[in-house]
Amino acid sequence: VQALKTAIKIFLRKSGLETGVKQNTALLVWGEVVGKNIAENTSPEKVEHGTLTVKVENSSWRQELVFKKKEIIEKLNSKLGKKTIKEIRFI
Repeated sequence: VQALKTAIKIFLRKSGLETGVKQNTALLVWGEVVGKNIAENTSPEKVEHGTLTVKVENSSWRQELVFKKKEIIEKLNSKLGKKTIKEIRFI
């Protein structure tokens, strides 16, 4: 199993797909990283060029998340193992 995991990582890196996979993994771990309360009021939509776009329930939540943006980026990147997410855009 470990050999297969290593082979997949090497393939992704050599084919240039590693960054895209890591970026899209951010969509999957969003709820785990931000917690239940924020996850229930947001929806991660896409990641392009290191920018995560997140749909927010309302302007109050948007304002709250803008204040927490740096912390969320740090937590996401910690979970992903690299500086994958550089910016979050709340819409």
